[in-house]
Amino acid sequence: MMSVSPTPRPRLWLPGSGWRRLWLAGLWLALAPVAGLATGPLPEVADVEKQPLGAAVDRLVAALHGAGAPLSADDLAALAAARDEPKPLESVLEIQRTLDPHCLAAVTINPESRVSVSEGPAAKELVQQGWRTFLVKVINQAGINPELHVTSPQAAPMFQQGDGERQRPRSRDRLVTPAESEARFLEAAFLTRQPLTRRLSGLAVEYRLLQLFCRDAGQREATLEFNVGQGSQDIGFRGSIPILFRCQPAVTVTLDVKDADGRPTTAAFEIRDPDQRVYPHPGRRLAPDFFFHDQIYRADGETVGLPPGRYEVTVGRGPEYLVESRTIEVPAGVTSHRESFRLARWIDATARHWYSGDHHVHAAGCSHYDSPSEGVGPADMMRHIVGEDLAVGCVLSWGPCWYTQKQFFDGRVSPLSSAENLMRYDVEVSGFPSSHAGHLCLLRLSEDDYPGTTAIEEWPSWTLPVLAWGRRQGAVVGYSHSGWGLALPDRMPGGGREFPPRGEPTADWRGRAADTLPDEAMPAFDGIGANEFIVAAAHDACDFISAVDTPVIWELNIWYHTLNCGLRPRISGETDFPCIYGERVGLGRVYVRLDPDQPLTYDAWVDGLRRGRSYCGDGRSHVFDLRVAGLGVGEQGAAGTSVVQVAEPGPVRVSFDVAARLEERPTEATEAIRRRRLDEKPYWHLERCRIGGTRRVPIEVVVNGRPVATREIEADGRIEHVELDVDLAHSSWVAVRIQPSVHTNPVFVEVAGQPVRASRRSADWCRRAVDVCWKAKEPGIRPAERAAATAAYDAARAFYDRAIRESVAE
Repeated sequence: MMSVSPTPRPRLWLPGSGWRRLWLAGLWLALAPVAGLATGPLPEVADVEKQPLGAAVDRLVAALHGAGAPLSADDLAALAAARDEPKPLESVLEIQRTLDPHCLAAVTINPESRVSVSEGPAAKELVQQGWRTFLVKVINQAGINPELHVTSPQAAPMFQQGDGERQRPRSRDRLVTPAESEARFLEAAFLTRQPLTRRLSGLAVEYRLLQLFCRDAGQREATLEFNVGQGSQDIGFRGSIPILFRCQPAVTVTLDVKDADGRPTTAAFEIRDPDQRVYPHPGRRLAPDFFFHDQIYRADGETVGLPPGRYEVTVGRGPEYLVESRTIEVPAGVTSHRESFRLARWIDATARHWYSGDHHVHAAGCSHYDSPSEGVGPADMMRHIVGEDLAVGCVLSWGPCWYTQKQFFDGRVSPLSSAENLMRYDVEVSGFPSSHAGHLCLLRLSEDDYPGTTAIEEWPSWTLPVLAWGRRQGAVVGYSHSGWGLALPDRMPGGGREFPPRGEPTADWRGRAADTLPDEAMPAFDGIGANEFIVAAAHDACDFISAVDTPVIWELNIWYHTLNCGLRPRISGETDFPCIYGERVGLGRVYVRLDPDQPLTYDAWVDGLRRGRSYCGDGRSHVFDLRVAGLGVGEQGAAGTSVVQVAEPGPVRVSFDVAARLEERPTEATEAIRRRRLDEKPYWHLERCRIGGTRRVPIEVVVNGRPVATREIEADGRIEHVELDVDLAHSSWVAVRIQPSVHTNPVFVEVAGQPVRASRRSADWCRRAVDVCWKAKEPGIRPAERAAATAAYDAARAFYDRAIRESVAE
């Protein structure tokens, strides 16, 4: 409610027209006080017609009400009386006398379109972590209708990103310092949505709505600068005005956050006011709250500052939880308030000894800022890992801010970890000389500097030496964001295959994204995904290939082909936060099974990832305890991990438990996901699996890359047991999927002691792929390393040639 006592005002009466009015206006401006030094009554404009001013005021009153700052009953009565005043001059002056007391400033646009400003009489009060609405009076002597803009040094960005590779951004670039960040507490913007207009009307006088957000409490001075475009600043800095504000403290809202079992926990909170503005303001956030998020993470008993008012709060904690939305009221006249939240799960994978993790998250680079700090710290990342219910989070230091972030690597689990949530710093080889051949995730390193190097630029220029170095120190190693560089051509209406022009389908493009597996089309191997994997897999140098954060067909295609050749790399899930997905950690995740009597440790979890005792996906569906011919996925068989032997071809029993959850009915938002191409985000999402308008999804048993049995299940969150037989004609691999939402690792079935050689077509694809990869990567390999790389590629060619000869099926 805006309410101040009316103040008598001198009138500015400009009789006549043409040069006489311009001369009088210039004389008045010359005699006016210097901007910002006077807080007396604002000048009144007489030469404005009653009808358009009255119409503009009606829209202004409606906009104030919509902004949550309605005029008082007395002001509304005064405006109504002014509208009923039969004398036009008295009417327009009474309107100004009613509105001027609410003005923070008066902006004058002189006949030459120069802008000056003077301080208005409105109380200079802001509220911490909230918005206040003020009027700005515009005296438009030029009669122009541009946009009126407001800026402020105190509204400049609190953070910045550097340029280029961002390895040492604060030493290379002039970025925001911590002191500068502290001084930037303001957001300022004119409200221009309906019923208001974005541009000025051109009337001789009108009012605009200025909204100011303040991060802090206490006294704060801000300089407001007004302009109507380039070159409109008046001489003598009269377009700016310093104002000392008194900023009222926000209400401290304590959040009681209890897990489904009643224990204290951490959750994600998305807080919006009736205008759908997000709190705390993203542009005024520093860690642990990330500016590129709508949500914040708070543990039980922690607080958030909110101005009095009504808010819609959405609470969740990763995909295994139900999302709650409710309205809260933060009362006025108090300093503190408390709200309680009890989370609810639809499933608990940990109760079945399956522990979720995201092996690819970053604390620097991409969406993170490089100043006032070079990325964020371990405590900030731990909050997000716990808040998304990840049992394990692997924070990978990489090229951006490498020399700052690597200080957090110590070859062990972070002391910030708990028994239920582990965090460890490791490395993504990205922004290094080998990056052109594929980015690498190196997990459980004991040393993060490649032997003999002191700088990134000295590392190897292809991936196999890095993988081998990681393996030698007991690390678990694999390729990141696998699909990049492995794009497949679209399927065209006539049956042909074509890539969209410049890689991006246009509105009139008639192709359909590749959607079958395995696909015999050949990618270009021209990216930073699992490109050199085609060679590393043949050398048994790679433990896993990453999935969930790039298009599903691109990721799985190369994996399926190598599995068909008898190779045994596993699959794992990742988000590549905040580079591919910045919304939250754990959008892509892997679930690793531990024994019932086995405590959660990083070594046990990452060893389960290496052995493939796991499934990966979006967390909206789950496949527990896959068993094939009696052997569980990732378990040790007589012939190896996940390897079961049978005497002869024939049926084998496949069993597993499955659960998935969709909302009962599709919405426009979920239908939008289903309409997207498979190579558009979100790449993995259970909504893509929904059958028509039902709540059902198909689950498939996959043998050698092709579905051999399909069942439909109700995606209502209930766990169903599935048991069936599949016929195997020869040695094969067996997995289960709901595509694209969840995919298990395979169980390998060796028939009569023979290795898997399931497809001559796959072996031929892999053999050709080595040549394509060499052509793409050889120019990026240093001459001194090229002989070793040539030998490694030749050995991969020889392996796939042998696989072609030994394959038992087309």
